Amino acid sequence: MAAASRQDAHRSTRQAVPASSRVAIIGGGISGLAAAKQLAAHDPVVFEATASVGGVWKHCVYRSTRLQTPRRDYEFSDYSWRNRDDPTFPTHAEIVEYLEGYADAFGLWRYIVLSARVVDIKFLGGGGLTELWSGGAAGQPPLLRGKPLWEVGVATAGSDTVQYYQFEFVVMCAGKYGDVPRMPAFPPGRGPEVFRGQVMHSLDYCKLGEEETVELMRGKKVVVVGYKKSAIDLALECAQANQGEGGEACTMLVRTLHWVVPSYSIWGLPFFLFYSTRLAQFLYERPNQGLLRSMLCTLMAPLRAGVSKFIESYLAWKLPLDKYGLRPDHPFVEDYASCQMAILPDGFFDMADRDMIRFKRAGPGGWCFSRNGVLLDDGTEVEADLVFLATGFEGKDKVRAVLPEPFRGLVVDRSGMMPLYRGTIHPLIPNMAFVGYVESVSNLHTSELRCRWLAGLLGGRFALPSVEDMVRHVDGEAEAMRRTTRFYKRHCISTYSIHDSDAMCADLGSRVLRKGNCLAELFAPYNNKDYKED
Repeated sequence: MAAASRQDAHRSTRQAVPASSRVAIIGGGISGLAAAKQLAAHDPVVFEATASVGGVWKHCVYRSTRLQTPRRDYEFSDYSWRNRDDPTFPTHAEIVEYLEGYADAFGLWRYIVLSARVVDIKFLGGGGLTELWSGGAAGQPPLLRGKPLWEVGVATAGSDTVQYYQFEFVVMCAGKYGDVPRMPAFPPGRGPEVFRGQVMHSLDYCKLGEEETVELMRGKKVVVVGYKKSAIDLALECAQANQGEGGEACTMLVRTLHWVVPSYSIWGLPFFLFYSTRLAQFLYERPNQGLLRSMLCTLMAPLRAGVSKFIESYLAWKLPLDKYGLRPDHPFVEDYASCQMAILPDGFFDMADRDMIRFKRAGPGGWCFSRNGVLLDDGTEVEADLVFLATGFEGKDKVRAVLPEPFRGLVVDRSGMMPLYRGTIHPLIPNMAFVGYVESVSNLHTSELRCRWLAGLLGGRFALPSVEDMVRHVDGEAEAMRRTTRFYKRHCISTYSIHDSDAMCADLGSRVLRKGNCLAELFAPYNNKDYKED
């Protein structure tokens, strides 16, 4: 779309909240846009805190940030990429353009209020919370009864006034990343206050322009704390900015190693063969599976380990992990099952071979700041002018910040995950859904299908189980993830994503088998196009 027409589309966003709106959607990223499209029958209001849609892809990216999933596997079921078969991974700018095109195609701008930050949510219902999810048979919507249960406080840009609006249902799509940085804790006298240089979280780096980032890092000794996708991208940008005369190497401070992948091909085989087909996922434990399947999973443990070893052998051959002491001591499958796997950007280890990226390991004792840099637990000091904390985000705290008691304390359970039935609703928080808090190989697909499931729920296409049954289901899902990976605190469905989609299709009364023939069902990967609405 041309720039002028795009601006016209933005000017047509909703400027006021109509009294007839029954559903509020908080957040205008991928999940918020999907929710707006699927819940359009209820004339929803989308409150987006910033001046544009796109979420993390718009407001929390680096200049080098790209999608880690091939574009054909990261698209809405009814809206394709313009160059769908392009094998490259889209840039963050391309992703934002794709999302704005999706909003254009389905007329979503009329539901969106930009620069409207939700700062408070009040519960209007009474006691008996667990009863509010029940009542009403399939075909008779039990959730939208014409009585508001939530009051949403919104602060608009340029105003100190908080306006309150009432809704029958609220969909939280505020996202897990950005806004609230995760900051490491230090003993007294060992934190950033003793460091004479500059300390910056990766969130603050996202807000800088390209020229600012280059000037910030050029000629400086930089330490990047972390070894996940953000840290890897940041270290590469630092190395690129310091090429040439006067440049300094960037040091990555690594505490927990994770497997990194250079491409979606393993020994010449497409990656999807190992984890993204029905046959492949048959090997792995599913939540709440029966006794027979549990026995089969036990018997297939050597095969699962063999698949993981096969992938590890390729990565150890392809990448200089042993050379730099970066080979994890846990199986690859544990990173995949917890959505920790990162795709390497082009040229990362080339920069390491040129001594522009260096690696230091922090042991069990961790690290702290010193006057001149960072101090490792073995007494080694790494000098620095600038320290980046690529230590992640506290996305759940964004939800806690606006929810009232007693719901605030229910957001995270003892497993560390959000206890969501079908990855969407909390059994003890009535008339509220959470979309975008479950991860998979394609978070877009995960969110879109959950929004469709939610539309079916609000439309009365199926009835929920009892609250007790939903709690048992959620506990079973957490237990399955605990047994699969030591990094289970991330709610990740990568090893059973097809089963997860099957369950939602079954609830909706839709086809579970989507491929059309037995061979494709067993050996072909599932993607969003398979779930295009019947």
